[in-house]
Amino acid sequence: MADDGRVPVLVGRQRETELLTAALVQAVDGASGSTVVLRGEEGAGKSALLAWAERAARERGFTVLRARGAEAETDLAFGALHQVFRLPLQRSGALSAHQRDALESAFGVRAGTPSGFAVGAAALALLEEATRTAPVLLLLDDLHWIDSSSATVFAFLHRRCADLPVAIVAATRSTGPSVRSWSAEILDVRALPRTDAALLLDARYPGLAAPARDRLLTEAAGNPLALVELPRQLAAAQQSGAEPLPEQLPLGRKLERMFADRLGAVTPEVGRLLLLGALATGTEAVGGTWLSAVADENAREILERIETDGLARLDPAGQLVFRHPLVRTAVVSTASDSQRREAHRALSAVLAPDDPRKLVHEASAALLPDEDLARRLQEAGRDLARRGGDAEGALLLERAAALSPGSCDRTRRLTWAAVMSARGGQLRRAAGLVEELKSSTVPPDIAPLFAYAVVYADQSHHVDFESSAVLLPAALDALTAPGAETFGGLVEQVYFKLLLAASYTDDPWAWRALERHRDHVSDVGRLCLRAWTDPGPRAAEALRTVAGTMTEEQGAGAAWLLLWTASALDCPEDGLWRRFTGLHGYATHGSVAKAKCHQDFLLGHWDQAADCLREAEIADELGYHTNALLFRQYHAHFLAGRGDEAGLREIDQAVRPAATRARMRYVLDRLTHLRGLAALAHQRYEEAYAHFCELTPPGHLPSGPPWHHALVLDLVTAAVHTGRLDEARAHLDAARSARTAEISGRHAFLLAAADAVAAAALAAAALAADDEADAAHRAAYAVPGAERWAFDLARLRLAHGGWLRRRHRPGAREALRAAHHVFRRLQADPWARQCEAELRAAGDFVALSSGGSAAEPAGLTGHELRIARLAATGLTNKEIGRQLQLSPRTVAAHLYRIFPKLGITSRAALAHALDSG
Repeated sequence: MADDGRVPVLVGRQRETELLTAALVQAVDGASGSTVVLRGEEGAGKSALLAWAERAARERGFTVLRARGAEAETDLAFGALHQVFRLPLQRSGALSAHQRDALESAFGVRAGTPSGFAVGAAALALLEEATRTAPVLLLLDDLHWIDSSSATVFAFLHRRCADLPVAIVAATRSTGPSVRSWSAEILDVRALPRTDAALLLDARYPGLAAPARDRLLTEAAGNPLALVELPRQLAAAQQSGAEPLPEQLPLGRKLERMFADRLGAVTPEVGRLLLLGALATGTEAVGGTWLSAVADENAREILERIETDGLARLDPAGQLVFRHPLVRTAVVSTASDSQRREAHRALSAVLAPDDPRKLVHEASAALLPDEDLARRLQEAGRDLARRGGDAEGALLLERAAALSPGSCDRTRRLTWAAVMSARGGQLRRAAGLVEELKSSTVPPDIAPLFAYAVVYADQSHHVDFESSAVLLPAALDALTAPGAETFGGLVEQVYFKLLLAASYTDDPWAWRALERHRDHVSDVGRLCLRAWTDPGPRAAEALRTVAGTMTEEQGAGAAWLLLWTASALDCPEDGLWRRFTGLHGYATHGSVAKAKCHQDFLLGHWDQAADCLREAEIADELGYHTNALLFRQYHAHFLAGRGDEAGLREIDQAVRPAATRARMRYVLDRLTHLRGLAALAHQRYEEAYAHFCELTPPGHLPSGPPWHHALVLDLVTAAVHTGRLDEARAHLDAARSARTAEISGRHAFLLAAADAVAAAALAAAALAADDEADAAHRAAYAVPGAERWAFDLARLRLAHGGWLRRRHRPGAREALRAAHHVFRRLQADPWARQCEAELRAAGDFVALSSGGSAAEPAGLTGHELRIARLAATGLTNKEIGRQLQLSPRTVAAHLYRIFPKLGITSRAALAHALDSG
């Protein structure tokens, strides 16, 4: 909603705003009055529509007069009328003495008892005087609470101002006093449809985690006030998904006031029956099973009373249907703890022993330790986790821990709760449980699981890998001992966590432990270790084979291992990361998102660069600070490729301190590489060469991560530009000996491209024939899938085109134009300017790059511009989402922010607005 003086944009109120606009237009163009009465439930958005009408009227030059009824002032005669006409009366020069006396007496300024007709006539005279300079909008909010004396005068004005340029807009509750005696347009303001409700919620609270968002949409049921107020009652960690939502959402003062009067007046019998119906869910709510818990023999009579009061009704299926979901919430939140426990106990008593809801009610009613109940809760929580509900299962385990009589059982259950919370994306919750457990004595049988929980919190939340090398090798030893408890496949996940620590820190103890236990893990676990230590030939082919045998239902650990293997090999596989989208909790989502960021850089999808920063913010909000660090590092790849050294320095300053403390050599080495890549973009070859040599000296490929092999094109390019042809050849020989080309398709292309760059330099130095350079370039272009690596291929074409031009050979312009087109698309301006210089030298005119990306219309980001352009072509949100790998609701939220920036209110105006921008 715009707050810059323009008419605010309302969500989903097109019918209402069109009618209000028509009333204003009639008052201006037709010089005749009109009246609209907005009628709706509490919080339906009537006041927002009045505010919209006021802003729209002021833009059209209206004088706005307004009054608002108040419950405490319903007995104050002419109180609302005084709000409207106090200032006009002070300024008026047209009233007769009799009219002024009538109003002043009504307002209590002078003694007297004016007649209602005299007051109405005087008010009408003031209205007529006001319309001589401008049309008038009279706004009456909360008409149901306006005192009867004022209401009578307003009804009089409504009947008498038909020939005046006056618009009256009033708002009242559905149960308020009738205004049918007014010849007014009655406009029922209904709840927002779910799509519009989602737009409003996303606009006001864009950072809501999906579970919180869905729960709030359901609870609010389209009530705008609830959509705005309910999220405010949640802690930031609950909004972001780092902590679970409470069973009953707190209403807050505004919402509580909506129901306080009605619920405060009910009898204890009515209150108990309402509470039972509110707490009954699932099968016990349908069919009226919950009624069996009502001891009062007059239950049916009480139900009739509830229906008469309008709080709820009994539907044909026997379910108590509340007038609004928030009534249910209010019933539960206003009940005392003892009342809620008694209701849960009653509901539990009438349910069958095998009914899953019985266990929930039993746990909610329990006060004292109960091992049998704790055990059953544990089983239910573990079952939920096996079906993908880790976060929900963790809550049951915490409840089971609280009911455990023995300290060891409590510790065991809390440890499971910590692990499940972490897997389910509740990392802050998991870290808090781990800290609590550290002060407890951990039973030996649960030690491996506890070690995993500690490491999970340290690695993901604290950006600390010290505990990984200390705890995980011993945990693997214990888990793989003969007859040991495996905790449902924990070996694979512990192995992955240790592999992560080794990859990030290059800790030799970690690598040795991984090698020692390689036979205790699956094929994908062994492949991942191979990928990060000694990939060898056909590693990418092995990845595709292993991935092809796995199903989407396989565990999160397998997903992590597959994605981390693909990352090691620079092997972007669309189907690989997409198959895990939507499965499991944030832990898997984070791995998927990191894989996608890496893939977007490799494949030239640089318009998605901002996704890295958005994912970093989400990760930080959820407490996954290591993920946030890595997402910023992935964003640095795009900055380096574009030669944006200021942005790269900013990312470096944000990332380097934490990476240094954690000894994350993986990140620190990448930052060094990216500084060299940015130097290449600006043709500072000596500086670039020094950076690359820090990582892999010429002629030597260190063992370990295969990304060192991927530096071959960068190092050879810097070497030949600094006259180090021998070093370039030595490095190429080392790469061939290491069979770099057999690691993956990208490695094959980079080696072939580096070979072509070196061959061209040798030919220029008369150390090789031009035919050899031609053959090397043809071989590079012919590498299968070469066109996938847009940025690297454009660099090769730039180098090739420049060499052809200098050798006065044909084909230079075509190669340079192709490279220039790609660099402009990627917004890699320093590289584009290199192409332009070569093209001008070849006698080919080309538009100069500006040194930055083109300004976007109305301040839209690149991501917003892409969405806007797709929407302007007529695509639906679902179709746009399919193209951009976004959910339809995310597309809708973006459009909601785009419209005000462009000064429009509908999709139909997009094309014109974009063209004008």
